[in-house]
Amino acid sequence: MGRLARLSPDIRQYMVVTGNYWAFTLTDGALRMLVVLYFHDLGYSPLAIAMLFLFYEIFGVITNLVGGWLGAHLGLNRTMNIGLFLQIVALSLLLVPASMLTVAWVMAAQALSGIAKDLNKMSAKSAIKHLVPSEAQGQLYRWVAILTGSKNALKGAGFFLGGMLLSIFGFQGAVLGMAGALLLVWLSSLVMLKSDLGKAKNKPRFQDIFSKSRAVNYLSAARLFLFGSRDVWFVVALPVFLASEFGWDHWTVGGFLALWVIGYGFVQGIAPRITGSSRGVVPDGRQAMKWALLLGLLPAVIALSLTVDWYPQVILLGGLMLFGVLFAVNSSLHSYLIISYAGEDGVSLDVGFYYMANAMGRLTGTVLSGWLFQEYGLAVCLWVSSGFIALTALISVGLPRIRPAVSQSA
Repeated sequence: MGRLARLSPDIRQYMVVTGNYWAFTLTDGALRMLVVLYFHDLGYSPLAIAMLFLFYEIFGVITNLVGGWLGAHLGLNRTMNIGLFLQIVALSLLLVPASMLTVAWVMAAQALSGIAKDLNKMSAKSAIKHLVPSEAQGQLYRWVAILTGSKNALKGAGFFLGGMLLSIFGFQGAVLGMAGALLLVWLSSLVMLKSDLGKAKNKPRFQDIFSKSRAVNYLSAARLFLFGSRDVWFVVALPVFLASEFGWDHWTVGGFLALWVIGYGFVQGIAPRITGSSRGVVPDGRQAMKWALLLGLLPAVIALSLTVDWYPQVILLGGLMLFGVLFAVNSSLHSYLIISYAGEDGVSLDVGFYYMANAMGRLTGTVLSGWLFQEYGLAVCLWVSSGFIALTALISVGLPRIRPAVSQSA
């Protein structure tokens, strides 16, 4: 405790923000896996399962737009705590008797969860901008990578946790335990987060939710297709394919996806070393384009192996693990660039707009994942993924080749 007390206030706030984000992410990953596996067991089609997440993604788009404006007005501590509270409410809605767990009811609960997740994420990412000096770009890159990487590692742990809790305690027992744990985190967060964190000095108008920064707009468009390229096969198609074609049980499906996301998060955390930050290299638009081009080859190779039935299991599993490594580097680069590009005052506006595009990509990928897999199979999902990544690389050509001056759009 003495060592903790000697840390600077900014470091302590960073630890509170990160711990808050970790706890939320663990329950979010577990809930997603619970819903996918539970409703697959009930006989829902892949498209129907994808529809359960439709409102989750739609409200994520809306929340990121409005949430950035709210963060600038209310402070990031309040938007983060509101997100935590809404996740507790969403989990509580799923504690009704099994006969009441209709598609409409679950979609409503997922809508609240989508609002909660994006309020929490936008707040955590925006807060870092206020805790790192503007001239310390290398430190900013490392802190963003650590926050993002650790979050995704815990999301992977959440996938495993969801599969394990479903097998041991059943759907309602698992949800009840997560709601209770998150309630304790929320109460602690109310006490420990600074009240003025991220509050804008000049209150933005509501129309300022749309970014006026060219760099932010290009990066947001690239982010949309990047995350669509992942979720078009990952959200519904892959877990259902593993369960139906390979005969994997809940533990095995949850475990594989957990390892994928944990490894992905670990690579995100060390992405600055991979891209040359240890040599003083701070990434720009050129690096974002090159890493996207490299990533785009993998889904095409995997899809080809499935199409011609050439060692499909080995190439699918091995290729997706390698995809996770390259996707992690791409995602980490984007996460640093948006914090770097965002305006100093009201940073949550630019970050909210960017994560709106992120949520739009997830929404597109989620819907396509269920529909394409149901109609055409996993190979087509992967071909579409490769096409989305090609668009990401093309858009990245328009990103600044050197770090631009700090945006004043907010």
